[in-house]
Amino acid sequence: MAYFKIIDKGNGINRLFIGGVHGREGLSTIKALQEIQNDDVDEGKLVIHNCDVSLYRSTLDPLYYESKVGKEILYLINYYKPQMYVEAHCYKKESYNKLTSPMRWINEGVPPLIELGKGVLLGSASPNIRTTLFTRDDVCITLEMPCNPSQDSLDVYGKVLRIFAGSNSRDEVEKRMKEVYPSQVETARKYALEFFGDYPPF
Repeated sequence: MAYFKIIDKGNGINRLFIGGVHGREGLSTIKALQEIQNDDVDEGKLVIHNCDVSLYRSTLDPLYYESKVGKEILYLINYYKPQMYVEAHCYKKESYNKLTSPMRWINEGVPPLIELGKGVLLGSASPNIRTTLFTRDDVCITLEMPCNPSQDSLDVYGKVLRIFAGSNSRDEVEKRMKEVYPSQVETARKYALEFFGDYPPF
């Protein structure tokens, strides 16, 4: 299930897509990550890594980054220094309401995830790394889909991954996402301002 690929198109930004960061999520995320082709990247570099099965610990828990997989992720971020970071996850269907509920502000201390369609959810990467390893202008997102996804969910998930793979700047990815998901992008910006204050990620 472990998977690693580098698409290098010369000068440009560095992108890092990491899937299956805990539990058995990688069994689902690899299906989408393996679909990304060289032609999906115009310039710059895209590093794709799908993790092996591991014990489940939330990335919202600072102790996650002391685990084997957590240290692996920190290494990849520090080595490749991406300006665009996508953390690919999947969730059990019974977790949907918990992930998208406004109560997530209270229960988890972070904004709810936002549905893009067919159960695919968008949010910021964990604040444990967002505010310590990335700059304000970097793009750092969490992308979720149902585990063992339907083809419809996988199609939406892959479409979003390709938008990020093919965008060469923060402004470009935001413009392309707004063309397809205008209300969701505005909600994401609102949540980011509420959560990060004057450090608003996409």
